[in-house]
Amino acid sequence: MAIATADLYDELEESLQSLPLQLRSFGLRRAFDGKIRTVRCHEDNALLKSVLSTPGEGAVLVVDGGGSLNRALMGDMIAALAVENGWAGVVINGAIRDSVAIDGLDLGVKALGTNPRKSTKLATGEADVTVSFGGVDFAVGAHLYSDEDGILVERLS
Repeated sequence: MAIATADLYDELEESLQSLPLQLRSFGLRRAFDGKIRTVRCHEDNALLKSVLSTPGEGAVLVVDGGGSLNRALMGDMIAALAVENGWAGVVINGAIRDSVAIDGLDLGVKALGTNPRKSTKLATGEADVTVSFGGVDFAVGAHLYSDEDGILVERLS
């Protein structure tokens, strides 16, 4: 990402949404951007894994885990799938695990926190639907920008 989110917001202002949640950063890419794809799931990462197993083509997967910190939605193996398949980043309204290993991967990750407890694998949830958290709507195809200062999301309407 060539431009800082603060400068981008100064330029585009209200055409962007700013996520006020204070997410933690993981992975080697502290700044990343791309078109949004989404998953909505609760303490179950089977659908998340399935989506990250497909070509990412520089997209960012936004995962609405309902803000649950009870179970991790992504660990190092799923994060490695994201890298292998060309995803720019993953934003999780929930927890991850294997944070030290993820910190060594060429991927941008933002999450609420960590928990070593693994998720269930029931394949419940939805993919490629608009998800909302922190007062921001994450629409499929909108552009997301992320760096050390936070996350901005393009308004599509």
